[in-house]
Amino acid sequence: MTEITRDALGWSPFYMSQLELEELETLIPARIATVHRDRVMGFSEIGTLELTLDPGITTAAVGVGDWALCAPDQHRLVRVLDRQTELTRGTEYHTGEKQLIAANLDTLFITSSCNNDFNPARLERYLALAHDAMITPVIVLTKADQCDDPDAYVDQARLLGRDLEVIAVDAKNDDVPALLAPWCGKGQTVALAGSSGVGKTTLANALTGGNAATQDIREDDARGRHTTTGRSLHAMRTGGWLIDTPGMRGLGVAEVAFGIDATFPEISELAETCKFRDCDHETEPGCAVQAAIALGEIDPERLKRFKKLKRENEQATQTIAQARDRSRKLGKMYRSAIKKKGR
Repeated sequence: MTEITRDALGWSPFYMSQLELEELETLIPARIATVHRDRVMGFSEIGTLELTLDPGITTAAVGVGDWALCAPDQHRLVRVLDRQTELTRGTEYHTGEKQLIAANLDTLFITSSCNNDFNPARLERYLALAHDAMITPVIVLTKADQCDDPDAYVDQARLLGRDLEVIAVDAKNDDVPALLAPWCGKGQTVALAGSSGVGKTTLANALTGGNAATQDIREDDARGRHTTTGRSLHAMRTGGWLIDTPGMRGLGVAEVAFGIDATFPEISELAETCKFRDCDHETEPGCAVQAAIALGEIDPERLKRFKKLKRENEQATQTIAQARDRSRKLGKMYRSAIKKKGR
């Protein structure tokens, strides 16, 4: 990798403010590019570093896109800096911790293809996660060249949010970097997310100049298998950084109430004006949401998906809170037992 500055890697005053004077004298910042079982790789001003973790730090606490302080001579990662943004998802069993997808993102490219893979409910899940993390979402529709009417998919996608950016591309076309350049400039970081087989690898290759293997979706049912097995940070042609993520079968939501409301603003804002605070938006008198549906101002299918996501988020959030409470109590009991044993 050629020499690169901190600013080009995405360094900002937010991270600089976290450094102590003595750390500036002995340590250097590095941007985490890959995370392995017992070590990480990072990009820095002095080149690519392979780092082991200091005691007390596990790879579960380090994500691709993180900024960390390192002792390069000893090949040690000493401290992970606070994140400006983090993209997470609920785990299948809601064990009390959410899974980190990527750290310090500016933009999330939510990918879908112009075929039967297009699924508004799945896109809304990604939008909720992005909005909740204060990350700018952009929907990128691939395989536009293989569709008779890509504009129809663009129009459908734009209905999923207010002022939502939607771009239709042929990922194999040379104009992809130019089309996505507003979000891929120097120091900017984007992540690619979406279901397996929609063309994320081809899109990543277009943005980075890489040549990763791809596998097309089967045309009969629009399903595919992903070829990316882990998250990694790549330099883009336009000066920014790309985090490619593997296709995720499950995309749970938890602790993202704000993100859901931001994804369905036409519903969440009207819900504030309903007669009853706990309105279910069904048959209650004075329901502003149902009144808007009757006038054709709100899509009833959007309301169904909104309510489904709200229910899932509430249940998962409660489960996570209970798991964390159990963990705290067990920790307290363990520390108490150790203290008594030491007397």
